Amino acid sequence: MMDPSSGGGGGRGGSSFLSAWVAAASRRHQHLLDKATPHVLRRWAWLGVLALVYTVRVWIAQGFYIVSYALGIYILNLFIAFLSPQVDPEIQEIVDGGPGPSLPTRSSDEFRPFVRRLPEFKFWYSITKAFCVAFVLTFFSAFDVPVFWPILLFYWFVLFTVTMKRQILHMVKYKYVPFTFGKQRYSKKKEVSPDVDASLPSN
Repeated sequence: MMDPSSGGGGGRGGSSFLSAWVAAASRRHQHLLDKATPHVLRRWAWLGVLALVYTVRVWIAQGFYIVSYALGIYILNLFIAFLSPQVDPEIQEIVDGGPGPSLPTRSSDEFRPFVRRLPEFKFWYSITKAFCVAFVLTFFSAFDVPVFWPILLFYWFVLFTVTMKRQILHMVKYKYVPFTFGKQRYSKKKEVSPDVDASLPSN
């Protein structure tokens, strides 16, 4: 006669095996992400290939324009977060009752690097996941809603223009540039002051 408790042991064993497999897969996934972090150009090149594959898939299917529109809106929101500072000066003014922090505008000002609300790696990773999800959705006819795609494209361009105009005005108002070029860099060569140079013995 079978022990009634034996069935529970088998279930617990299967559950622990599944948990261990999920944990191992998660560690492997995180390891691959860590290795890909410094390879910026390669990551964005692979994302370009993924975007091209998705574009070809939509072109062949001649549909899923709603999915593409939602993907475009999501990417636009990510892009705005990528261009925005981590601490919004406008909100900082409301909280502190004074002017918020800004980047230096003169060479004599203290150098403060631009800290993004959405870092570059998370920006890339979020777009990559969005393209993968959108690509999978194109294999389900339920998401192929008939729509006149030029209207969606026009709406997206209008939204992009309005959003970017507001973001540029925000940059101009609070004097920040969300890019790394043109930032102050420190030279390794130290300058010798005139007083020290005068005190050196001449040959």
